[in-house]
Amino acid sequence: MTLDPQALAPALAAAEQAGWMVVRLDLDGVRSKADLMGRCERALRLPEHFGGNWDALADCLIDLSWLPAASGRLLAVTSWRGYAAARPGDWETFQDVLEQAVDFWRGSTEGVLTVLLAEPGEKPRPKPGPPPRRG
Repeated sequence: MTLDPQALAPALAAAEQAGWMVVRLDLDGVRSKADLMGRCERALRLPEHFGGNWDALADCLIDLSWLPAASGRLLAVTSWRGYAAARPGDWETFQDVLEQAVDFWRGSTEGVLTVLLAEPGEKPRPKPGPPPRRG
């Protein structure tokens, strides 16, 4: 696994300490849309009705009722550069889906969604969304 605990550890620990659900989505070796969808399905534990396409992923990320309740959710996407280089169009679409989900949950009373993009050895790069609250 290519998740670098030193680079991500502070963000993940802060989110967990704040009562957030933390999901790690490692894209190491992912080079096709089908691989990406499968990796998302497993990491996010998407519901059985997940259709394995962009619309289905977007729908699942704005209806998180299938996940346990949490004050927030942090999705740490790691080792993404290989996929971005192999499938630039799909990577752009994936980012759009993530950004739309973050925007949807921003300001919600049911919790927020924050996405971090990170590679091994680099500091996490947060997607738009509020930082984990310290309680």
